[in-house]
Amino acid sequence: MNLPNKITLSRIFLIPVFIILMSVPFQWGSFQMGDESLPISHLAGALLFIIASTTDWIDGYIARKHNLVTNLGKFLDPLADKLLVSAALILLVEIGLAPAWIVILIISREFAVTGLRLVAAGEGSVLAASQMGKLKTWIQIVAISILLLHNWPLAYVGFPLGQIALYAALIITVVSGYDYFVKNWHVMRDSK
Repeated sequence: MNLPNKITLSRIFLIPVFIILMSVPFQWGSFQMGDESLPISHLAGALLFIIASTTDWIDGYIARKHNLVTNLGKFLDPLADKLLVSAALILLVEIGLAPAWIVILIISREFAVTGLRLVAAGEGSVLAASQMGKLKTWIQIVAISILLLHNWPLAYVGFPLGQIALYAALIITVVSGYDYFVKNWHVMRDSK
């Protein structure tokens, strides 16, 4: 249990706090942005999500710089990402800021890749995240962050950057899932 793995675990432990901030109807007031209103609890949740997401970069940087990459880290890091992103996407559907069909497709891809990783683990190998998978995660994080902030500051001019970013996240998610399965199909083909 090295420092990068502890940082990854902290990301997992922040998820329930994030969920509470986003789903409990705290009466802390809100900011008015043109026609859009941003509840302060959503602002706090968005900031916590951004902080938790940043730990993904921090744990990876420390692990690579100090040669602390472990199989546990290769397993925990993508799991923490999937848990955080899935929780955020589901909450975005709950508060009416993301269409359910997009969230279903994104989460389905995550389950499929996790299933492939489990098959690989059963065969004694660990599949690390690909570069395209890492890009997918960061695009998802950017899209979710903008949506959690109710498209601030572009809500003032009515530019739907959050929705555009969400569609970009969907596209890269599907493409990266396809790429991941193509590159690792041997795991499924050769499994016992």
